[in-house]
Amino acid sequence: MARIPTVAIIGRPNVGKSTLFNRLVGKRLALVDDRPGVTRDRREGEAHLLGLDFRVIDTAGYEDEDAQSLPGRMRQQTEAAVRQADVALFLIDARAGIVPLDEEIARWLRGSTTPVVLVANKAEGRAGEGGVLESLALGFGDPVQLSAEHGEGIADLFEALLPHLERDDDVPEEDDAGEDPSAPLKLAIVGRPNAGKSTLVNKMLGEDRLITGPEAGITRDSIAIDWEWRGRAVRLIDTAGMRKRAQVQDKLEKLAVADALHAVDFAEVVVLLLDATRGLEAQDLKIADRVLQEGRALMIALNKWDVAENASALFNGVRAALDEGLAQVRGVPLLTVSAVTGKGIDALIEAAFVTREAWSRRVPTGELNRWFERAVEANPPPAPGGKRIKLRYLTQAKTRPPGFVLFGTRVDQLPESYQRYLVNGIRRELGFGAVPVRLTLRAPKNPFDSK
Repeated sequence: MARIPTVAIIGRPNVGKSTLFNRLVGKRLALVDDRPGVTRDRREGEAHLLGLDFRVIDTAGYEDEDAQSLPGRMRQQTEAAVRQADVALFLIDARAGIVPLDEEIARWLRGSTTPVVLVANKAEGRAGEGGVLESLALGFGDPVQLSAEHGEGIADLFEALLPHLERDDDVPEEDDAGEDPSAPLKLAIVGRPNAGKSTLVNKMLGEDRLITGPEAGITRDSIAIDWEWRGRAVRLIDTAGMRKRAQVQDKLEKLAVADALHAVDFAEVVVLLLDATRGLEAQDLKIADRVLQEGRALMIALNKWDVAENASALFNGVRAALDEGLAQVRGVPLLTVSAVTGKGIDALIEAAFVTREAWSRRVPTGELNRWFERAVEANPPPAPGGKRIKLRYLTQAKTRPPGFVLFGTRVDQLPESYQRYLVNGIRRELGFGAVPVRLTLRAPKNPFDSK
């Protein structure tokens, strides 16, 4: 298990250390009060900041007292916390400005081997401008300006901590993915009526588990079946055929289609089964688009391949139509199977496991931003109206599906084409393949904005 980096919060009493601690851990673990000296012992918690995971220590207010007194013993605990930390957040109160105790703490920190990030708390509005300017004299460079109480400036804190908390070489890929690879693969089979979904599931299981026949619409409920493929657990979900909405008149069929859509929400990988004798139709693209909108990993399988005519031309035609109709995820896996003979089933399941792995992938923050810097350098963002769009950094906020947050100034004017450039690069160069990738744009708040 890799060691989690540690961040210590230090500062004189009542500058907002416990408020920032609570903000980082996402819970009200530390007591907060306007009276100084509420925190006495070191309090530790697991912090999550825009994709960075670390251990944070809330320390007692640093006071200049005899080592044998209670405040003196509290100071010793604080100094011990800083020594064991990977980085120290030195908090000052921007509204109160710099006081002699801040200067004494700064002198002690400059003699420490622990890296220091200066943070000007309570910097919202104009009341803290003087304190921010005064803090430059402490010798730690420009402070991170934030409001721990209101959450403003957290993106800037992320940027300041990032160089000290990168752990690319320490984190095993399995730990970072956040998902047990031995967990059952939740695999849903969807498609138009009579594409052969139930026949395919029966062939996988090696038994007539589901009713099949030439009539369309036999399957009404979404049937989930636990199965094992080459020692790996799979949860197969067979669904009702999805026709065009205008053709769905029967109330029971409406309920069956709604149940199929509901099954998609709980799947990890969705296989859209096409009838090779009919090719790709507009309804297939609508089903595929619905799967992608739900954030599921999508695969396409051409069934009845054993009886398909002009197979090579058919495959290339479907491939081209998919790339055009699903431009947001070019390169969706396209495979051929025969539910009757079983040919291609092993390749389909193998590809589904690989697709789930990409769908669950988390890129370490350092690796992600090194790629991001190269991508922006190779193709800088445009300058609409002559004003440059500055892209600052990228973080992965979630997995399953992978979601990324892009921070920068004037990002609301970033063209869709440039966003696609970044998303396609993430897929192509960071191992995400053709899974749906979400990109959210966010501009850090300006704490001095009078509005």
